[in-house]
Amino acid sequence: MKIFKIAIVVLLFLINLMVAQPSFAGKKLAENPDYIEVSKALDSLLQDKETQGATPENALKIANLQFQKYILETGEGKGVCRNETGTTLLVYGQKNKKSKSTYDNALYLLPNGQETDDEWDCDGVYVPSNLKVTGIADGQELVTPIAYKIVDGTKLVAKSNPETSAIEFNVPPAQIFKTSEVNWFIPDTIQAVLDTGISNAPIDD
Repeated sequence: MKIFKIAIVVLLFLINLMVAQPSFAGKKLAENPDYIEVSKALDSLLQDKETQGATPENALKIANLQFQKYILETGEGKGVCRNETGTTLLVYGQKNKKSKSTYDNALYLLPNGQETDDEWDCDGVYVPSNLKVTGIADGQELVTPIAYKIVDGTKLVAKSNPETSAIEFNVPPAQIFKTSEVNWFIPDTIQAVLDTGISNAPIDD
């Protein structure tokens, strides 16, 4: 009888956990800055579609935002970046607590063939000028450097196309930032990054 009572208590606990988990996840998402931003932008575009009609440009933006929202809702909470470009990448992540930088995040080195630790949040990739990125600037060399932002939960893989020498990402950017468009360190040259005393990103073992 005692074992039966314990089993009932355990069963009730498990049922309660299953019911509470979605509400907890929903609360966590509601406080996520990326989720708030994506949801607002998507709602605005969907409203424009209702009042002004659909356009190819808006349809693409809506699809991209819906994809980002899906990632945020189903991902594991941290952005992960993998480098398969054949050279070292510079990725964005949380700055060191001792850092005196005024930027929202910091740049880290990600060696070729490595992936950032899934407990560490990769925010995106720094792409210097004079590089080609598939799907950006019509595949031509970038005139100015950019920050290729991803949302939480994204599993980004960067590769280099051997035929075009362009960098290819497996997911579209959440946003593309240029210098002064966001409070991220987007230097004009890689040397400017190295001069700051950059360190390696935490790597997945």
